[in-house]
Amino acid sequence: MGMLTCFKAYDIRGKLGDELNADIALAVGRAFANAMEAKAVVVGRDCRESSVELISAITDGLRQGGADVIDIGLCGTEEVYFATDHLGVDGGMMVTASHNPIDYNGIKMVSAGARPISAETGLADIKSLAEAGGGPLSGRTGEYSAVNIRDDYAAHVVSLVDVEALRPMRLLSNAGNGVAGPAFDAILSLLETRGVLLDVTRLHHAPDGSFPNGIPNPLLPENQPVTANAVREAGADIGIAWDGDFDRCFFFDETGQFIDGEYVVGLLAAAFLGKSPGAKIVHDPRVVLNTRHIIARMGGEAVQSRTGHAFLKAAMRNADAVYGGEMSAHHYFRDFMYCDSGMIPWLLVAEHMGRTGQSLSALVAEMRTSFPSSGEINFRLPDPDKAAAEVEAAFAPDAIGIDRMDGVSLEFETWRFNIRKSNTEPLLRLNVETRGRTELLEDKVA
Repeated sequence: MGMLTCFKAYDIRGKLGDELNADIALAVGRAFANAMEAKAVVVGRDCRESSVELISAITDGLRQGGADVIDIGLCGTEEVYFATDHLGVDGGMMVTASHNPIDYNGIKMVSAGARPISAETGLADIKSLAEAGGGPLSGRTGEYSAVNIRDDYAAHVVSLVDVEALRPMRLLSNAGNGVAGPAFDAILSLLETRGVLLDVTRLHHAPDGSFPNGIPNPLLPENQPVTANAVREAGADIGIAWDGDFDRCFFFDETGQFIDGEYVVGLLAAAFLGKSPGAKIVHDPRVVLNTRHIIARMGGEAVQSRTGHAFLKAAMRNADAVYGGEMSAHHYFRDFMYCDSGMIPWLLVAEHMGRTGQSLSALVAEMRTSFPSSGEINFRLPDPDKAAAEVEAAFAPDAIGIDRMDGVSLEFETWRFNIRKSNTEPLLRLNVETRGRTELLEDKVA
């Protein structure tokens, strides 16, 4: 097989053809069975046309390695996480390229209990076995079965919400022709049987791997107006949009305004602390003032973690935190195997709106005014390290706090900033936030 460039820090991603193809997928499947000594593995796929061939090859590889394969079909990444834990199997493999370009695909993998797999916990072994063709053939070929776990998944997700608090509401959903639609429908029909009245307008709902409306990545500003306009047209109380495999979800208030990720973390922290005061909440270090303020005000305990799902999940397990959030729209839940979910957040936000009786814009307005933030600003530089060192040297003498958990964060009386290097590109990323001072924010960014 030779060197495989598709292996990244926590998963596999590559351009179709030379970087990722059926032969590589087969070797990865067999390597997974061998490295994880797996007896049974859950597999699932997103709606990309190439995912069908790749999942079939992975299935063959797993079975050659002696693992039984439980195929849950077309699904979101979190449904593979759920099924892996729910069915008590040794691992899960999801074929998805999430929001990558159309000529890419990838594989997300977890071990038993839906725990993340990193280099130390098996990924390096899977890679070296795959490069050698997948490792030994087993004496037995694994069994294959197709299983539908969606109803169980929907029931589990709904069990994490206080259904009594859900008020009649109008929702607008934009699945972006990814795989969110069917899972969303399953959750809604279960809520309906429980007497919850939700009036839903669906946009780009059907999974379609040709992505006729563009690749779903609602984080890109140019992709936001379509959802924003639809929210206003539908007169919706809340707009929800997902990426391709719906492990990230994005919110729009009833005026159609996009809600930045750091305020969603604040909202979800408030939703949890309203139900379990004193709980621990994990957040990333990029934008923290609003999150810390809400957690302190509601009697919770804030725990900071490095950015990245493996770090956040580990920090949550260590602290026994009920929830962890990143401003990049990844939200993790203790009662969902510490995994990220794109369905639990909108349910919790709707529950919080029901409990407080406030509109989404009202809930966020206070946060925006109290803690304005710049959003992440990227600078493409020849030498990001040198630039970061110069910025630090210029500002550090006046700082009241310096934190190096992730890049460098400098804190001052009325404002703070985080500057860090991208792990994947020659970029320096800057986030600036202030305590209630918008004009200061613009000044400091400049």
